[in-house]
Amino acid sequence: MILASLPTASGHVSPLWLVGLYFLEVVGEMCLSPVDFSTVTKLALVKLLGIMMGVWFLAAAFGNKLAGYLGGFFVADNPQVLVRLYGGIASACSSPWRCWRFSPRRFAGSWGKRSSPS
Repeated sequence: MILASLPTASGHVSPLWLVGLYFLEVVGEMCLSPVDFSTVTKLALVKLLGIMMGVWFLAAAFGNKLAGYLGGFFVADNPQVLVRLYGGIASACSSPWRCWRFSPRRFAGSWGKRSSPS
């Protein structure tokens, strides 16, 4: 996708990129939707099932709103802005994982211990 964003400034991008992107997005959503509905209905308490489904849709709506907001920073004249935007989003999303993964507390007391089979 980075290579596709480079000719954007000159306007030489095929419309098939847009068609292909929407096709992949629709196929991914069609594959994901039954799985997430099934997971929410299996894991939620019976009394809270409606609320949990509402929370799931609210989280999806918030994600769509955030994607639209961040997409507003795209500048057609400078494709490097898009690269920096996606790089910033990736680093912001991965930094909590990196902090947890390489935390010294996570390894405290685990040196030399073997996990016994249960």
